[in-house]
Amino acid sequence: MRLMATFRLALTVVLVFCTPVFAQLPADEFATRLVAAAMDRLSRDVTYDGSYRRIDYPNGDVPDKIGVCTDLIVRAYRSVGIDLQQAVHEDMKANFAVYPKIWNHSGPDPNIDHRRVPNLQVFLERKGVALGNSPNPEDYRPGDLVTWTLPGNLPHIGIVVCRRSSDGRRPLVVHNIGAGPKLNDVLFEFPITGHYRYDGSK
Repeated sequence: MRLMATFRLALTVVLVFCTPVFAQLPADEFATRLVAAAMDRLSRDVTYDGSYRRIDYPNGDVPDKIGVCTDLIVRAYRSVGIDLQQAVHEDMKANFAVYPKIWNHSGPDPNIDHRRVPNLQVFLERKGVALGNSPNPEDYRPGDLVTWTLPGNLPHIGIVVCRRSSDGRRPLVVHNIGAGPKLNDVLFEFPITGHYRYDGSK
């Protein structure tokens, strides 16, 4: 009887975690850790605020209670040992000409550069793996970064995680689109402008 009860409990656990709402965790350890760090951000109360602030360097951050979509990415990566502030700044110092000139800066600025989606896109193309903007949801793996253009021509970025949409067809995304870190079914909600994988190894 005890053996049968143990079997039923194990079967219940398998059924709960293998329903279409969930996808299996990625085999890659780094992606697994990055997804866990992104999911952890969901417990934080963050007011959307992208204003310019002077911060420490390296490992600088705006106050934890504020942030934008890029701050969520930076914080998730920092949790797994990668300081995007420093990585972006060092690449911009060496290759400033290849980065956007949208803000009329004469040189890199470690206070803000890593907090801007267009800069992250260039960095990810150079230092990570740039993937096609596929319409197939199965091409998006947990730990992938996706960028979009929101209404009003606003750039946005989020992290694909191991949870699935209610119909099981699409991976969900952790992002901050204005109301703090959220887990949403938004992968194909807006025009995709970039799809990347980055683990700091390149």
